[in-house]
Amino acid sequence: MYDYRKYTVWQKSHQLVLKTYVHTNNFPKSELFNLTSQINRAVLSIPTNIAEECGRNSQKEFIRFLNISSGSATELDYLFLVAKDLGFILEDEYVTLVQDLTEIRKMIFALIQKISSTIN
Repeated sequence: MYDYRKYTVWQKSHQLVLKTYVHTNNFPKSELFNLTSQINRAVLSIPTNIAEECGRNSQKEFIRFLNISSGSATELDYLFLVAKDLGFILEDEYVTLVQDLTEIRKMIFALIQKISSTIN
């Protein structure tokens, strides 16, 4: 069992959750059950899957959950683009969110590579 809070990728993804919720809180109320909900679910999935696996004891399972986090990050990348294109977030906010997300995606990939190299 690992402490998920010690992983930098979890810390950064948790911060992205907090930033994202600030932005989606300002989306139109008509989007509450559409784009707002979808973005919030996707961003929450990233650190949640990291935390969930830390309660288990398998490196292969950890990779599986990191891959789920990675998929959620890719989904979120697109959802941020839609939100920007619809005018729900400003261009500079979009750039900052995507930069943070790109860093997290790279960290997830690096962690997958690191763990994979220890079990092969």
